Amino acid sequence: MQRAHAACCGASTACRCMPGCAPHRNRPMNRPAFLPGSRTASETTFAILFAVSFAHLLNDMMQALLPAIYPTLKTDYHLDFAQIGLVTFAFQFTASLLQPLVGFVADKRPMPWSLAGGMVFTLVGLLSLSVAHTYPMILVSAAFVGLGSSVFHPESSRVARMASGGRHGLAQALFQLGGNVGSALGPFTAALIVLTWGQKSIAWYSLAALLAIFILWNVGIWYKTHGLARIRAARKIVPHALPRGKVRQSIAILLMLIFSKYVYLTSITSYYTFYLIQKFHVSVREAQFHLFVFLAAVAVGTFLGGPIGDRFGRKYVIWFSILGALPFTLAMPFAGLFWTTILSVAVGVIMASAFSAIVVFGQELVPGRLGVIAGLFYGLSFGTAAVGAALLGEVADHTGITFVYRACAFLPMLGLLAAFLPDIETAVQRQKTAA
Repeated sequence: MQRAHAACCGASTACRCMPGCAPHRNRPMNRPAFLPGSRTASETTFAILFAVSFAHLLNDMMQALLPAIYPTLKTDYHLDFAQIGLVTFAFQFTASLLQPLVGFVADKRPMPWSLAGGMVFTLVGLLSLSVAHTYPMILVSAAFVGLGSSVFHPESSRVARMASGGRHGLAQALFQLGGNVGSALGPFTAALIVLTWGQKSIAWYSLAALLAIFILWNVGIWYKTHGLARIRAARKIVPHALPRGKVRQSIAILLMLIFSKYVYLTSITSYYTFYLIQKFHVSVREAQFHLFVFLAAVAVGTFLGGPIGDRFGRKYVIWFSILGALPFTLAMPFAGLFWTTILSVAVGVIMASAFSAIVVFGQELVPGRLGVIAGLFYGLSFGTAAVGAALLGEVADHTGITFVYRACAFLPMLGLLAAFLPDIETAVQRQKTAA
């Protein structure tokens, strides 16, 4: 028996015997209680990925509710456009600018329960907004809703990477897909609920917040018991060993690419319906249908970009997803209605495929700062969208919406900057060979 044990376990002091080894046949196995489908840290835990994706859907649906009810708030409280702009600022300040700070703190001290705790801020903001009777109270409510988002995104993006099992692009794509669907559902549900039953009906959205809290509480349990161990194991992987200056240059390039992507997408999501109505004289309903088609294409592109980046390399996806949209953006201002729709689908699919690849590329550039990178990139995307919408609106007032689309069509040319990004996969392989 001892000889069998030695053959199975070897000379190591730590037993590595198989379950059939006689001395340990009745010994209980010390297996980690991973969720079904993820018995080891190298496997993708789809249960967690679907959970954070669905929570992302609920979060972004509640976030999108605020801009959707601006017309109601403007009419009921006699607000001017400057006051509406301040509401957007209160929301975007907490939702965008605080995300890198939250990510920095989480990198230093992981906070598994912050996922559910952050959603409590959203819950408070929604309940407060449903009973707000003064303009200052509306501002405070908007700030609380944004604060919940600032906590949710960096930590949830970190959890998606924990559960990825090495399929980082796929994990980020699934996570972002939930957010895209939620952003589309926000205005839709607001039209059905808030416009029908008024401001007090916003309180019904607290049910979505409570559901998100329940989901994220259970995700937090997995985060604490298994996710942290995965992060510690990932730190042992051979780094890319790129010079610090090259890393900073690459981060700056990625930020510029996010700027080009989101300013252009903002020009579509904010003013596409006005452009179609003005140029092709379509009805409001028909213009909204064309916008829905574009948003659906964005959702498809968001999902496709992650696994394609895992398969062929994220640098190539980033390059193609920004620069590859250029021919379509340049042609769209001169196309008829049918081809405008076709071109908008191409632009949506190609350009949306970039973001998951950009986030994962940034996290691989700075592997010990997952939260900071996620907070920086998500925060910048939200902030760029808000500032871009305001600036493009000013330009459109003075020059016309057609000029805006012709000018924004050149933004994908910034994709040429992707040529200066390093090939991280090659750098890591060289380090492994040297080690």
